[in-house]
Amino acid sequence: MLLLFLSALSDLKTDRIPNGFILLGIASGILCGILSGRDLSAVPASVLLAFLLLYPLFQIGVMGAGDVKLFVMIGCFYGARDLAYIMAGAFVIGAVFSLAKLMMEQNAKESFLYFFSYLHETIRSRRIKLYGEERNRDYHTYCKNKIHFAVPVLFSAVCRMGGLF
Repeated sequence: MLLLFLSALSDLKTDRIPNGFILLGIASGILCGILSGRDLSAVPASVLLAFLLLYPLFQIGVMGAGDVKLFVMIGCFYGARDLAYIMAGAFVIGAVFSLAKLMMEQNAKESFLYFFSYLHETIRSRRIKLYGEERNRDYHTYCKNKIHFAVPVLFSAVCRMGGLF
């Protein structure tokens, strides 16, 4: 949990999650599994689940690499079922954060128009391009439209550990 907290702080401060945190978390998850006598054959399944579900979102630019790696790290601690709950919770919490950001920035109309334009162009061209590519060239616009997803991931993991879902 400490590494998730530090990762969220780093994401907020630098827009990056250090690979050292991820590697330390993966090693810790495996070591904790060994020490607790947990069946480690479930670790590759959880890690693969996180990677296979989230890598496509990274590929189209909807999710950062650090966010995908955070879920891979979580997969070293939890089985596929718990990981799925944490992932689902993070997306719900992230959606709430996104709606709050849209209201604070007062750019909901602009964001939804961009999203539907992106979908239309993707369907029309039958080619997937990076989401937000042209909008992210302007740092101010990038900040207006970004949430630090490591924070919803942290909240979701805390909620799962606390038995809230």
